[in-house]
Parts: sequence; structure tokens; C-alpha cells
Amino acid sequence: MHRRDALFAALSLSTVFIAGEANHFSDARAAGAEEAPFDANTVREKARTLAQQSYKAPSEELPPELSDLTYDQYRDIRFRPDQALWRGQDLPFQMQLFHRGFLYKPRVEMHEVADGVARPIRYNPDLFTFQNLPRPSATDLGFAGFRLHAPINRPDYFDEVCAFLGASYFRAVAKGQIYGLSARGLAINTGDPKGEEFPLFRGFWVERPRQGVNAATVHALLDSPSCAAAFRFAIRPGASTVFDVESTVFPRTDMATAGIAPLTSMFWFSPLNRAGKDDWRPAVHDSDGLLMASGRGERIWRPLNNPRDLQLSAFGDVNPRGFGLMQRRRGFDSYEDLEARYEKRPSLWVEPIGDWGEGAVHLVEIPTTSEIHDNIVAFWRPKDPLRAKGEYRYTYRLHWCDEAPGTPEVGRVVDARSGNSYTQGGRLFVLDVHGGLLDKLGPEAKPELDVTTNQGEIRNPVAQRNPETGGWRISFELFPGNARAAELRAALKAGGEPVAETFLYRWTA
Repeated sequence: MHRRDALFAALSLSTVFIAGEANHFSDARAAGAEEAPFDANTVREKARTLAQQSYKAPSEELPPELSDLTYDQYRDIRFRPDQALWRGQDLPFQMQLFHRGFLYKPRVEMHEVADGVARPIRYNPDLFTFQNLPRPSATDLGFAGFRLHAPINRPDYFDEVCAFLGASYFRAVAKGQIYGLSARGLAINTGDPKGEEFPLFRGFWVERPRQGVNAATVHALLDSPSCAAAFRFAIRPGASTVFDVESTVFPRTDMATAGIAPLTSMFWFSPLNRAGKDDWRPAVHDSDGLLMASGRGERIWRPLNNPRDLQLSAFGDVNPRGFGLMQRRRGFDSYEDLEARYEKRPSLWVEPIGDWGEGAVHLVEIPTTSEIHDNIVAFWRPKDPLRAKGEYRYTYRLHWCDEAPGTPEVGRVVDARSGNSYTQGGRLFVLDVHGGLLDKLGPEAKPELDVTTNQGEIRNPVAQRNPETGGWRISFELFPGNARAAELRAALKAGGEPVAETFLYRWTA
């Protein structure tokens, strides 16, 4: 999947504008037409009913002038900021809409909800500018998705906060950030040799924001050959932007490979693994690691990899406390890229609400030769399949942030590097950890370092204070022998208890 194809929205189309005069959303909403009562159960009942029917793909029919747009042509279709919904009404959010075309041909039905009534948002070509493209003659094209704006960085500017566009993808940013990784409604058959199934959001019901309330509520109907599902997103932008997500899945068929709360990102290379990457920058990635807080209280850091071959990993757990794809390197000097500004990309942390039972956090790492591809996927997969005609509810909180919320007791792995060892046939790993319980170790402390591998041999494990950072440095050598891959694990303990995150890594030849 091409990143610029699936995730381009804010890279070129985002608009910052000052709150001002009222818009003229004249024909976009036909007052009174097809109005329907709406409450918290409306979309869930639609999903339940839809799942009892055979799957029917949404319409992709477009007039000739829109059916074969190139990427650059599609970028030329811009929503007019002066036509944003709720503009000039002294409300905390404004909404803009995406035009159909290019890869975004499926029609997505849009509704505004106010006073317990849902009203369709009508397409009107006057809502858009088309640059050198002909103005569409059709008047009922519908939309491809939408984005919300709010004064997240300055009180007098409405910046783009989140966007829902393409399949079931959506993205968001917190204060001071730019777009990076994405979330999805649901993942199905990800990494399966038979091919992945991509569910679609078929419709959105966006509640009119309330004056003085910094939260937007979005309801979404998801559909795919395997299931239908209902989602409710309560979106609160800020220093961390938080989505409270309520989802209900209604399988049409038995689903053994469903992914709950899926995250999608890009990792090309880092100082830990840059073999064969002839690039002037020190690192290139939207996320550099998978962080997990297990149900038993262990905190695990798994750096990402760009492998030669597709890699699948599963980390079994019961009632996980959280997992997420993190962007830990926050200094400009970690990337040196004035255009991409990877240090400003968000981390995304999934906080399960309630018991999720037994299952595993899955990590999919796909080979890529450049930074234009999303090649990392992480999600939760229940141990037992989701059965046809069943009903499965998952509630969780998404934190678009710099770091995962809360203050962990154990130290963090802040850097990991790798290179040839001094002895032929070996590989040297160097980790820096600091914070948490590590700060409380006395000057004479000698924590125990436990490093293991399932293939080959570990030699010369060392843990020592790093006077330059105030933390600790861990180093060890891997001698893989004839092995083509090795699962590494490093744990730093004091008195038998962990004082730093457990470091996991899959080395590949």
C-alpha cells in the first residue's frame, strides 16, 4: 500500500483558517429531506440488520471526468474552507468533506445529527474548487470522507485535527504534531497469503458540536464481506488527542483472523537496522517501536524492523493494559529532515477498556524499499474466532500523543543501535535505558542483566551507568552461527524485579 495514496490528505490538502463569517452551505443540506430519528443505538441496529444480508459493495460509479483521475489531479480538488460546516457559528469544530475520485471512489453517506434527528449532507460541486479540472455536472455524487478542524494550536485558528478517508482508515494529530501513522476500524486477514480484506466505512453520522464543549462525536457504519460493525468515536483534541471508541462487530462468517484496534505505520530504517540503506538521514520512520503493557504488568519494547521477507509476530496476553506504535525519537537531529519532520509524527496508544480476554498483540512487518509505503501493522487478535451471527463489543481509548499516557515505574529504552562486533561472526547491540526505577538505584548498585536468544549464542552482556545521560547502557554480542533469524530478549532487574522495559527484537540475517 502506498502511503501517499492512502494517507495523503493532510500532506497537501490540509488548510488552516481563521474563524470568521458564516458560510453558505446552501444546497449541501436539503432541509427536511430524508430526516430520520437518531439515538445512540441507531447505527448499531443498522449494522445488525446489514450483517443479516449478503454483502453488496458500495457504488464506485463516477462521471467520466472523475473516474480516472491521477494522484495530482485529485489533489487539485479542494474543499472551500469558507463552506465548512458550522463555520461562523461560534462552535468548537468545523467539518470539511472529501470529494470522490482517484482511489477514493466508493460513495460514503454523510449525515449531520442535531436534536435527535439525522439529516443527509447533500453533495454540491460549489463546495469545491477544481483547478484545471472540469466542474462535475452531476449533482448527487456524494462524498469520500471528511475531516474535522479545531483551534488546537491557537485559539483563533482552526487546524485539521483528524481525517476519515479510504476504507476504514482514519488519522489524527495532537497539539504541535503533523500527520503520521493511521488507525483503522477493523483488520481482516492481514498478512494472510490469500490476501487481506479491507472493510469500508459506508456512512458517518456526525453530531453537531456543542458550544463550549471540546469534544466531537462521530458514528460510523462499517461493512465488508465478512462482517458489519458500528463505531462511536468521541474525539477530544488537545496536548494529546483522545478518541474514546465503542465498537460492535456482527460477523457474517466465522472470523478467525480479525484484528481489533489496528494501527498502520511506516518504518524504513533506524540506527538499529540500516543495512543496505544508502540514505543521508540517520533514520526514517513514522514509528520506531511497538510498546506493550501486558495484563501481568510487564512493559515490553519491541523495536520495529524492515525485514528482507514478510515477518509475523504474536505476543500472547490476557486482558492487555495497552499497546501502541510509538515514535520515541523526538529530536530533529534524529532525522535531519526539514520536509518530512518525522520528529513531529504522533505515537498512537491503544488503551483497552474492560476485559478483552485471551489473545495476542500481532505485529506485521512488510519489506519496503522506501518511505512511501506503509509496511507496519499492529492489532489485537482474540484467541477464539468471532463467530457468524454473533455480537462482539470492544471499547478502547486511542491516544494520539508523544508518549504513552501515565508514568511507568520502569525505565524506558530510549535508544538501540547495532553493528558488527569486534569478533568475526558476531553482532553487537547497544541499548540506552533511563528513567523510572533506574533513577532510584544507588551509586553502588549492580543490576542483573539477563539476555537470551533462541538461536545462536549471547556473549559479553554488560550493564553500566552512562554518565552522559544519567541512565544505563546495556551491550551484548549475538553470535548466530548458521541461524538466519534469532529472537532476542534483554531484561534488567534489581532484586529479581524489572527496573527497565523488557527489550525484544528479531534479528534477521
